[in-house]
Formats: sequence, C-alpha cells, structure tokens
Amino acid sequence: MSTNNPSGEALQAFLFSLADDELALGHRNSEWTGHSPILEEDIAFSNIAQDELGHSLVWYTELEKHTGKTPDAMAFERAWQQFTCCRFVTYPKGDFAYTVVRQFLFDAAEEVRLTSFLRSSYPSFADIAGKLLREEEYHLLHLRGLVERLGDATEESHRRMQTAVSMAFPQALGIFEKLKEEEVLIGEGIFPGNDKLQSQWLSNVTPVLQSASLVLPIQQQNGIMAPQSKADTGGRAGNHTPHLQQLVEDLQIVYKAVPGASW
Repeated sequence: MSTNNPSGEALQAFLFSLADDELALGHRNSEWTGHSPILEEDIAFSNIAQDELGHSLVWYTELEKHTGKTPDAMAFERAWQQFTCCRFVTYPKGDFAYTVVRQFLFDAAEEVRLTSFLRSSYPSFADIAGKLLREEEYHLLHLRGLVERLGDATEESHRRMQTAVSMAFPQALGIFEKLKEEEVLIGEGIFPGNDKLQSQWLSNVTPVLQSASLVLPIQQQNGIMAPQSKADTGGRAGNHTPHLQQLVEDLQIVYKAVPGASW
C-alpha cells in the first residue's frame, strides 16, 4: 500500500464505514421532516439530514476511485448485510431527546475524526475534511445549544435527556469500533486509530453534557477518562440488528422499483 495512493481492503473498508454512517444517519434524521416538535427543528433536522446524505455522497465518490462502482450502486444495490455503518446510526429515531443526543455525540465524533484527517497521509482526506468540517461546525453549534438548553430546562426535559444519554452513550462508543486492518491505516499515517479518536471525543463531549447536568457512565483511569459502559459494536463487521434491514429496504425501494431507470 502506497501512502501517496493507498489501496486495498483496509482503505476501502474505512471509506465504506464513513459513507455508510452518513447515509444511515441522514435517513434517520429525514424521518423527522414534518414530525419535529417545533417548526425550527423540523427545518434544522431536515437540513442536517441533507448534509449527512451529501457527506455520504462525498465518501462514496471517493470510493468509486477504488471500486469502480458508482455511488448509487454502492448505496442502493448492496444488501443490508454488506453495510458497515456502526449500529448507533441505524436505531429508530426514538423521541426528540434521543435524536438530539445521538446527533450531538455523532457530530462530536465527526469533528474529531475529520480534524485528524487534516494531517492524513492520504491526499484526498485533508481536502475532504476541510470542506466537511465547515458544515459540521454548524451542526455542533446547533446541537450543543439544544443539549445545554434541554438538559436542565425543566424536570421533564432533564429526565428525558438523561434517559437519552444513558441509552445513546454505549451505542455511540460503536462509532470507534476497531476497523478491519486498522493497524495498516495507522501505520500508513492515514488516521491515528480509533482509540485515540475516542479519547479525544470523550474529552470534548463530557464537559458539554456535564454543564447540562447530564451524567455520563465514565470514570477516571490514570488521569484519562474511560467508559464504564460496554460498547455496542458489531456494525463495522456487518453484524447488524433488524433495524438496519428495514432502513435499507426503505432507502432502496424506489431505486429497485424501476431497475436501470435514469432519474
């Protein structure tokens, strides 16, 4: 594998995980269109969904250089078992508190990962990260504000947000599930590895949640924050729940209705 133009299973698996995460979460967020609790958030989450789907297109387009397959083929012609998104992005949208917490935790992870790409040995990553980080900055600004306002606004909002944090945090750890041949990617300088990214992510999200009176299942170990919850993993290896099956079927139903059609 060349650091100037790396190829092979390790890089492709990494790119698929990035693209699939964005596609699945974009779909879940789109389910709030017309159903959000207030008009402002209906518009906001519709825009966020559109951004996430756009980001998936960016990663599928990069993958096309390695697979020769079009983004449409990779998104709409693969079986659901072939997707390598983390489980976190596949779960039903739940109530609005869960959606807010999930999006905040995911966007915070995206910020850490994309920032690491600015120093990647893979040339395309720095360029892509520079563009996507501008949108992620607005996502995080909006979601951080929601977390801080809803976390301790009323007894009811605090209860619902704490329930969402307790449910979403172990799931979010799955974002950092070890990748296939991750050591190859680290050795090539493509990214620093999921352990380091998770540590930085914890450092970033903990003070925001604590400022909103929300408790995370973490503990200090030798001065480093470590999760007490077991990570919800399996998605990177294609070990999914039926929630992804339904999601992919919904995504692909129109595409498959008229095979070969030009839209």
